[in-house]
Amino acid sequence: NATEPVFDPAGDYLFFLSDREYAPQVSSVEWDYATDRTTGIFALALRRDAAAPFPPESDEVKTDTTAAGGATTERGADAPRVESAAGDVAIDFDGLAQRVARVPVPADNYSGLTAISGNLVYTRGTPFVYGRAPGSRPDLMIFNFSEREASTLVEGAAGYTLSNDGSKALVRTGGQWKLVDAKPGGGSAARTISTDGMEADIVPEEEWAEVFDEVWRRFRDFFYVPNMNGYDWAAIRGRYEPLLRWVGHRSDLDYVLNEMIAELSNSHTYISGGDYEIPPRPDVALPGARFALDEASGRYRISRIFRGDNAEATYRSPLTEIGVDARVGDYVLAIDGTDLRAPQNPYEMLRYKSSHPVRLTLNGRPSMDGAREASYRPITSETKLVYASWVEGNRARVDSMTHGRVGYLHVPDMGADGLSEFIKWFYPQIRREGLVIDVRGNGGGNVSSMLIERLSRELLATGFSRNNDFAAQYPRGPVFYGSLVSLLSETSASDGDIFPAMFRQAGLGPLIGKRSWGGVTGITSHGPLIDGGQVNVPEFGFTGVDGSWIIEGYGVEPDIEVENDPASVLNGRDPQLERGVQEVLRLMELRPRHLPARPAPPNRAPRGGGR
Repeated sequence: NATEPVFDPAGDYLFFLSDREYAPQVSSVEWDYATDRTTGIFALALRRDAAAPFPPESDEVKTDTTAAGGATTERGADAPRVESAAGDVAIDFDGLAQRVARVPVPADNYSGLTAISGNLVYTRGTPFVYGRAPGSRPDLMIFNFSEREASTLVEGAAGYTLSNDGSKALVRTGGQWKLVDAKPGGGSAARTISTDGMEADIVPEEEWAEVFDEVWRRFRDFFYVPNMNGYDWAAIRGRYEPLLRWVGHRSDLDYVLNEMIAELSNSHTYISGGDYEIPPRPDVALPGARFALDEASGRYRISRIFRGDNAEATYRSPLTEIGVDARVGDYVLAIDGTDLRAPQNPYEMLRYKSSHPVRLTLNGRPSMDGAREASYRPITSETKLVYASWVEGNRARVDSMTHGRVGYLHVPDMGADGLSEFIKWFYPQIRREGLVIDVRGNGGGNVSSMLIERLSRELLATGFSRNNDFAAQYPRGPVFYGSLVSLLSETSASDGDIFPAMFRQAGLGPLIGKRSWGGVTGITSHGPLIDGGQVNVPEFGFTGVDGSWIIEGYGVEPDIEVENDPASVLNGRDPQLERGVQEVLRLMELRPRHLPARPAPPNRAPRGGGR
């Protein structure tokens, strides 16, 4: 890759970024690599007679006499000339691609390259880590030609722009704007640009007209097919634009926009955000539990405590943490010392308390006599705990039905959470004979190909070491050497549609459940609207290997259709999961797969034992 070309002010060189460092980072989970910090900065000499930008350096010192009183300065090799070139830039195209020199900085994650008088300015970014902070922050860097040295101009830079003459840089950092001299050491005298008191008169009706026009134009310019799925996009505008006169709130505008883009009969047509004035919702100090009213006493009891997993912050369950003495069946007599009785709602008493520990007064009977207190660190959402409980229940059910021969994992989306759950549960179950991959309710994302690649690996060989009786696998993926099935449902969406389709395309196993959502045209954003709102345009269509459009507007049919009917679900059953287990057991019997046991040691000695 070669990107971000910029001319130097003198017109001698074209500087650019290019990914040419291939030493990769190696995974700690599997024997595989990921590339990172691959980008270098390069100079392309535009003419054959251009001086080398970084000629060999000598220990000898050159002296230059300046115009200011004959004073002298000492420097090393000449830097590229920096005066502005007059007229057109001359380029010798013959052999141009070979006249490349590397700027002497180590490869990293660079972007935002700019060439100014005597310097290069650019951003050194952070690695792309899915689902958590990268562990470092981006910095605005400056490379000085005379010193052949890179230095940090501003730490923690979230973006920058240069003045027209290249002497100043306006940098966004820490939620502020700072003005610095665009030269080595210029960041030490950074001046914060205050935005206090900045006001603007806004006429919402004028902004709404601009937003409408911008949304229409973005679909016109970026929708994944130019024929707009066969619809007359100009005529559709003509029908909806007159409705702007009746818009009285941003929510009205969203309604009009959503109705207009819905005319295209396509997935992923989203409108969100904008100038709303919505009061913040109060946080509730949730305990990761459920309360039930004991009508006889008028007191609430703890009817359930979600187990969670306190080793993971995502699944921390407050009442199960060390030192919290709370039990299922306990009466909750008071919250933070305030008596709790019906009809008072316990959650009403937990409002606005999420920032500090909450104290519960508990007892095994509805009396203050012998009561104890338990203090817990609250959470503000129990969604993850409910999810973890459901997944653990499914895993235990599959384990019980197959006597431990079959594993189970659920992929909630094709983003950070889904990738995390796959990594967490795929590798520990790699030695099972069968595996149920559940993508029901998968909300989509963009990592399905990573999962398909792992599941598609074929075992080519095995090996053994002296003190380990488990067969090592080749490729050293590791490889799942067993039978697979996948569950899908009506709420398997977007990349959650693509996964089961590619699961079948790769021949991994049957699909069980219901036809998926049917929306696979990928979206992107081209920046916020004038009032901060967002519009996502379906820009990337999905086709099969024959070039035909697939999945969009229809979904993925299962190989075996199974309905999770309400009666079964209310009775605690999961017919789709049950059928998935039946199918994977059938495949295991049809095509048994077992890693080999350690073979007998070879005897390569000649007859007689080498005597």
